[in-house]
Amino acid sequence: MQPQVRYLEVHQSDAGMRLDNFLRRQLKSVPKSFVYKIIRSGEVRVNRGRVRPSTRVAAGDQIRLPPLRTRSQTAGPEKPRPPDNMIERATSAIISEAPDYLLMDKPPDMAVHAGSGVDFGLIECLRAARPNEYLELAHRLDRGTSGALLVARSQPARRQLAEALADPRARKTYLALLDGHWPDEVTRVNQPLNPSAEFSGQARVRVDSTHGKTATSEFRVIARSGSATLVKVDILTGRKHQIRAHAAYFDCPVAGDGRYGDSKRATGWRRQGLKRPFLHAFRLQIPRGGGWLTAEVTLADDLERVMQYIGLTNV
Repeated sequence: MQPQVRYLEVHQSDAGMRLDNFLRRQLKSVPKSFVYKIIRSGEVRVNRGRVRPSTRVAAGDQIRLPPLRTRSQTAGPEKPRPPDNMIERATSAIISEAPDYLLMDKPPDMAVHAGSGVDFGLIECLRAARPNEYLELAHRLDRGTSGALLVARSQPARRQLAEALADPRARKTYLALLDGHWPDEVTRVNQPLNPSAEFSGQARVRVDSTHGKTATSEFRVIARSGSATLVKVDILTGRKHQIRAHAAYFDCPVAGDGRYGDSKRATGWRRQGLKRPFLHAFRLQIPRGGGWLTAEVTLADDLERVMQYIGLTNV
């Protein structure tokens, strides 16, 4: 059966209300946006006359409504729900909760959001677990990168966190194992990056002094084992694949990184248990409310095992 034209009569208890508020009270199952649409289009009439959302209704007014559809009728197909095991993995990655954000230890090999070839990411899983909360990424990490990630719990918090992360004083520190001997004299890398290159059909950032955008990374050597170098890296700009591209530029790609390094070398690391690039977001330090928000996340278990395998312990 098709929806029919309806009429509402305003009772004394509702006299003086704005028309939009009156209709939203009477039509709770109808989307708010649809209520405003039918008022502004002239489909709602009060005593046969066109009205505005701000029109005040009076006792005895006759309000004509066009055919209406409820939220369930106007909504598109129900979005698929992430698998329970993914939801559990995402929620168990919450390290701490503040009123305006969640601190996550992002699991390796979990994208932060759905995208090309990815049905569900971390944020979709969190929203499925907490359907009544506002949850939005404050920043992003690559799918293969583990570590500290902030999720905002309100729109103002998302904006404030994004601004704090972009502040020049902010520090985003990563632990990376490099496949090669990183030069001791190289501590700051200022090499512009261009994300337009491709490698085996995949996007790959490259150093490009002509068309690249400014990118700055600071490398500090922590320890060495054979030809591998463990470093801490502060990124002073937030370019895509910044650490991976800068490390590869000095022929010291991130260990296990087949996209920016030699595929045979990456295969060798896989034999040692490293199934992803050895890159971990170790520390976030951002200005916050006149002070500092500092978060540290311990090295992921799979990376810790690789460290033990190559003899880098207690570093």
